[in-house]
Amino acid sequence: MILIVGLGNPGAKYKNTYHNVGFMAVDALAKRLNVRFTKTECDARTAKGSLSGAQFVLAKPQTYMNLSGQAVKKLVRAYGVDEASELIVCYDDVDLPIGKMRLRESGSAGTHNGMRNIVAELASENFIRLRIGTRTEELSDGQTPLIDFVLSKIPYDNLQTLSCSAQGAACALEELIKGRPFARVQEDLNHHGEKK
Repeated sequence: MILIVGLGNPGAKYKNTYHNVGFMAVDALAKRLNVRFTKTECDARTAKGSLSGAQFVLAKPQTYMNLSGQAVKKLVRAYGVDEASELIVCYDDVDLPIGKMRLRESGSAGTHNGMRNIVAELASENFIRLRIGTRTEELSDGQTPLIDFVLSKIPYDNLQTLSCSAQGAACALEELIKGRPFARVQEDLNHHGEKK
């Protein structure tokens, strides 16, 4: 069972904010795979299906960002997911320029509070993560405090860039579900990000 978690905050107030890019990616993936988020379980909205013989669950935690780990831990336990090989977390990353993407098999949580909570709840950094960059010149110049930035609405031009990245992320995640070698998906995705 492959568990793909997109991070974000629930509710219309947070739609199209930088912190909800993870939700955007799994929404794009659900559309590609023709599944819908019809169930709420383990503090998350979920969509399920199968592809190329692999069973998958897509999830959007409803705990709000800083407690994302609570939902992820419950889902991992409920579905018997092997964290190191079957869990993938997709989220926004202010340490990457807007639109760039990075796929890694493990690593620290960095400055992301949702990821910090997941690492704390799982007591492990050994799981796949797909990061979508959101750093803009405005943030780099220190014009806006980080907390205000991640919860702000994304301007039209940046939203177009991030929507494109969400589609690219969805494509990569689909390939991983299909069983394509991680290194190849990683190379393609990182290259896609470089073109942003």
